Amino acid sequence: MGKGKLAKFADMAKNPLVVECPFWKLRDEGFAMRGKWNEQFFHNGNPIVLELGCGRGEYTMGLAKRFPDINFIGVDIKGSRMWHGAKEALESNMDNVGFLRTNIECIDSFFGDNEVNEIWLTFSDPQMKKTTKRLTSTFFMERYRKFLVDNGVVNVKTDSNFLITYTKYMAEKNGLPVEFVTEDLYNCESADDALTSIQTYYEGMWLERGIPIKYIKFRLPHDGALIEPDIEIPVDGYRSYNHEVVSTRTTGK
Repeated sequence: MGKGKLAKFADMAKNPLVVECPFWKLRDEGFAMRGKWNEQFFHNGNPIVLELGCGRGEYTMGLAKRFPDINFIGVDIKGSRMWHGAKEALESNMDNVGFLRTNIECIDSFFGDNEVNEIWLTFSDPQMKKTTKRLTSTFFMERYRKFLVDNGVVNVKTDSNFLITYTKYMAEKNGLPVEFVTEDLYNCESADDALTSIQTYYEGMWLERGIPIKYIKFRLPHDGALIEPDIEIPVDGYRSYNHEVVSTRTTGK
């Protein structure tokens, strides 16, 4: 591991806005702040919003600056990336933002019933080969239900045709109320300004390449069994893990 990463991890360990809970501790002791984030971390009663897979924390920070009366928590396992947002939040003396370093697969272990009002999924890996790793799958929706308020909001912002198509099918199959959807956010006149005024690094990169940004907003009721859609969706023609466009001719991008 490089010295740069080691220094960032040391900074993270000292940053009061960062919460880290090793898996062994979660397994053996649980998470003491579960259900008590407002009481013990934010010290207010404001709504809590999560960004899952926050990367550098650009969207978490952008939302927190724009909505000071809402508490935002960026969640990711990549500490060296999260360091950027956590450092900026600390230096800016922000009191409505925090960061949680953990695997999203165990996210329901960190938040109690009805503790979270809204979820953001910004440019998540579409996980085209394995449904249970896809953050908009019913596998994860069941986890979100455990801490999201009834009819809580889920926002998905993505460059991936695969992920937006899958997510629309998933919402339709389960009767989840869709409040807004677009295949080209930056050319949609009815889009809220907050959706386009905050950009991540990769979002800017996709826009420079002429790849349209997709967005869907839906609600997740507590009641009703969730059914995984049985559909075949054409895969994206680029590699999501290294962000290389393979062929504009075959992808149409």
